[in-house]
Amino acid sequence: MDILLIHLFNALLYASVLFLIAGGLSLIYGVMRIVNLAHGNLFALGAFITASAVGQWFAGSTSVWLYLLLPLGALGAAAIGAILEPTLLRPFYRRPEEYQLLVTFGILMILEDVMRFVWGPYPVSATTLFEQMGSMTVGDWIYPRYNLLVIAIGGLAAIFLWAFIYRTNFGILLRATSQDMRRASALGVNVNLVYVEAFTIGCFMAGLGGAIIVPSQSAVLGMGVDALVLSFIVVVVGGLGSLEGALVGAVIVGLLRETAISLFPELELAVLYLIAALVLLVRPAGLFGRAT
Repeated sequence: MDILLIHLFNALLYASVLFLIAGGLSLIYGVMRIVNLAHGNLFALGAFITASAVGQWFAGSTSVWLYLLLPLGALGAAAIGAILEPTLLRPFYRRPEEYQLLVTFGILMILEDVMRFVWGPYPVSATTLFEQMGSMTVGDWIYPRYNLLVIAIGGLAAIFLWAFIYRTNFGILLRATSQDMRRASALGVNVNLVYVEAFTIGCFMAGLGGAIIVPSQSAVLGMGVDALVLSFIVVVVGGLGSLEGALVGAVIVGLLRETAISLFPELELAVLYLIAALVLLVRPAGLFGRAT
């Protein structure tokens, strides 16, 4: 029974990070109808910024206030998003989707080279936060407490994002713009401002995913592409543009991944691709997606 609880914690840990990445990707697509291929490297950027802050700038500190540096990576990714949307993405809204894919792919490559230039080819770690929290015993097993913090952050992020979108005035404007941009604009909604804020929130979520995972694993070049592929599996399962789908898809992928690692480690990725293919065959729009 104890080992099942450990596996459940691991699945929820993985699902929490995936939800932050895939949720931001779905939010951006749901409002702006843009598939942001640069999203994965915004996740990586959040990881590198937080790793630098914790592992280099304030290295050696043991204060609990060090945990307040975790959001720095998310804020950095959000700042980049607030710059990218009006400057590089907005001119392509009225063009075919191929142009949007190309420009976001170009941004992905630029961000990869920027991270290589700033941090070099070597991993950057922030293990201080992971070590400070120590471990707890689960029956005969030892489990890191920091992983529970990541799960809690993922759960709180899901609650706050739901409340923000469905219980605030800005959430009403966001949903109105996503459903009918022209009518919302005719009613006086500042669509450009809504787009900037939606893109910034999506980037913040991606950066937060990288920021909270980096204390337990190093920030390395290429991690953004891996995260992007897995987040696409999540949105394929849950439905692109649906936050509920991102949450359910992340939990499904997290549970399937942990099960595969436990029983058939060699088939970990194959199982994830298989479930995505099955969902596409049965329900092409995803579990919570809407057919267009």
